[in-house]
Amino acid sequence: MVALQLIFAFLLLNTGFGLVIIKGISGLFDHLLSYAAEGVNFVFGGMANVDESPFFMNVLLPIVFVSVLIGIAQYLRILPFIIRYLGLALSKVNGLGKLESFNAVASAVFGQSEVFISIKKQLPHIPEHRLYTLCTSAMSTVSASILGAYMTIIEPKYVVTALVLNLFGGFIIANIINPYEVRDEDDLIENQEEKKQSFFEMLGEYIMDGFKVAIVVGAMLIGFVALIAMVNNIFEIAFGISFQVALGYVFAPFAFLVGIPAADIVQAGTIMATKLLTNEFVAMTDLGNLTSSLSSRSVGIISVFLVSFANFSSIGIISGAVKGLNEEKGNTVAKFGLKLLYGATLVSLLTAAITGMMLR
Repeated sequence: MVALQLIFAFLLLNTGFGLVIIKGISGLFDHLLSYAAEGVNFVFGGMANVDESPFFMNVLLPIVFVSVLIGIAQYLRILPFIIRYLGLALSKVNGLGKLESFNAVASAVFGQSEVFISIKKQLPHIPEHRLYTLCTSAMSTVSASILGAYMTIIEPKYVVTALVLNLFGGFIIANIINPYEVRDEDDLIENQEEKKQSFFEMLGEYIMDGFKVAIVVGAMLIGFVALIAMVNNIFEIAFGISFQVALGYVFAPFAFLVGIPAADIVQAGTIMATKLLTNEFVAMTDLGNLTSSLSSRSVGIISVFLVSFANFSSIGIISGAVKGLNEEKGNTVAKFGLKLLYGATLVSLLTAAITGMMLR
């Protein structure tokens, strides 16, 4: 998998390979989100069309529509087919189960909260060690629906490179810090007792699942973001610097290890810390403001590091998404939340290091 990362990094950073395909996927999801906006606008009077509309309107509520699409794919038996055969192909490469392999790709398509709806039938039966790997994949990658937004802030080739490298990086880190073997008979963990539903029963169930996920994730985000703001303020009062600036000095050695020139490591570390404490969009904006003072090599390495959902808020998003579908499993995810962030951050550092090796 490391060899595959090196090969893909070379191709993506030095050629136009893959960019057209990724832009096509991003465009498809832009259309799907526009359909979701039609439903949101009908209920909320056009609020989804307003510039800088609330996060709840343009990010969380579309989960309901994505959930409907997932339900239809499940009902038509398309999703189980994809899980079985796409998972089989990837599991031959990564040594993990078919479900973990499918989930990593599905996370890059659906997003870190929506992806759990696609495996909700298996969710009650997934043991803790496998659930950790599934959540790490969800936090390590990004969804195709927001690739276009990233490409407006940082160079598209870095977005594409990070998307591909994070997929394999998630497998690598999971194998190192959470090793296990999956028996063939337990691999898909399918619920054999699932009762047959009519089409409209299924639609109602998945619509409500999507809405529950959106509400719970929103509540988790309010709590996590507010808590981080409080910690930042306490640090500023006590030490004269914010918590994220202090973390910037902590991240500086890691910035140096992944190949960022010594003159840029403190600035780079601060941007990395900003992403960890807030989200990738805030950090990308900060990077854009500092581009002229950083080397092109530093900009490239930092850019790929930022393209993931590895931040404190994502602990709330993922645990909230799982909790909206299965309370017991959601509590399990919350229990290993910091370990989850640790693993996903290692994936970002690995991706940055591979990129550093390939940048001239």
